Amino acid sequence: MVRTIKYPVVWKPSLYMFLSLALSISTHEGQFYWYTNKTPPNPGFLQEFVGLVHAIGAVASMVGVLIYHKCLKDYPFRSILFCAQLLYGVSGLLDLTFVLRWNLALGVPDAAFVILEECVSRVVGRVRLMPMMVLSTKLCPPGVEGTFFALLMCIDSLGMLAAKAGGAAVLRALHVTRDDFARLWLAVLLRNALRLATLGAICLVPTADQTDVLVPRELLVSSPAAVAGDDEERLQLAMLTAHTDDV
Repeated sequence: MVRTIKYPVVWKPSLYMFLSLALSISTHEGQFYWYTNKTPPNPGFLQEFVGLVHAIGAVASMVGVLIYHKCLKDYPFRSILFCAQLLYGVSGLLDLTFVLRWNLALGVPDAAFVILEECVSRVVGRVRLMPMMVLSTKLCPPGVEGTFFALLMCIDSLGMLAAKAGGAAVLRALHVTRDDFARLWLAVLLRNALRLATLGAICLVPTADQTDVLVPRELLVSSPAAVAGDDEERLQLAMLTAHTDDV
């Protein structure tokens, strides 16, 4: 595994996926308290309604998977991840619009707007995540696929933990508490800016198609699976030769 991770074609996309997840800081904790705070002009949603919104968002995530499978699985890795990350940053502006209460100025009720925002963010988030999963599978050398994929998932999990820790640090630095949401909009704005800043590292992602083989040829040749395949091919050839000689 150490030898594999040293190849640029492996560590560069792995680094991009880590940065993409780590820089998408989470402000959900602050937003949840703001959602349920009944002091005007906060929305004052019931916790049951917030749970319903998340349930609708789970359905929207499945829609995102279907959209990727039906329409986006044939695009090159760099193109699909660039567009998905761009949409991910732009879709975050819906959160900012809601926190600043601009939806009321547009005549859109809070309940309808938060459901719309949740659905859009879940669909875009899933479309962004699916190519990363496919890319991770393409980076695994034969013979140690399970172990190496687990390593990549650990790296992604570290990125998600870093996002949560970063979000908590930002909320604390801006003095966003259960009762003080004056700077919540600034935390959401910073979160969106970091999402867009990830595009600066898109050059780490290969331009290959999602069906291409990304593992270096040296690893394919020297892998236990390849060696076993060669041995089996030689054995079959030897048996065929022996059968021919007997005839």
